[in-house]
Amino acid sequence: MKRIGIISDTHSYWDDRYATYFAGCQEIWHAGDVGDITILERLSEIAPVRAVSGNVDHGEVRRRCPEVDIFQCEGVKVMLRHIGGYPGKWAPGVKKALKEEGIKLAVCGHSHILKVIYDRELDLLHINPGAAGLQGWQQVRTLIKLTIDGSDMRDCEIIELGKSGQKNQKSEAT
Repeated sequence: MKRIGIISDTHSYWDDRYATYFAGCQEIWHAGDVGDITILERLSEIAPVRAVSGNVDHGEVRRRCPEVDIFQCEGVKVMLRHIGGYPGKWAPGVKKALKEEGIKLAVCGHSHILKVIYDRELDLLHINPGAAGLQGWQQVRTLIKLTIDGSDMRDCEIIELGKSGQKNQKSEAT
């Protein structure tokens, strides 16, 4: 059994509450638009990190993080990517890849819109954790925690960090 912290679109912004909310997670997955590599370094002090690069990432993030990561977590095959769309509106080529790979959990970022949707056609769970950073048009910054136990995905927890334009007093831009 693993508790997973899921984050996306930090855009170089660090909030100390990431560490608070992800304490106890066995892994943290970042779905792209990391910004500065120090975000991944700080997250890795909490738990091992898997991350993909997003459309604004460059330099060290782009060198260290693939655009797509397909892996097994417990009994669940996962696809982690930045631009993927969502059920009914998958990005070009994504639906085909999800089918061919037998993906059961698709984690995407990019839109800054929190979504947790079950795709009946593909028999998979789609998660977009929304945006955790300050940049973008989202109204509320969000994170997600999820438990994966064998092939069972449960205890999905949505964490609201506050309005996008509001900084926590303990937050700092990197």
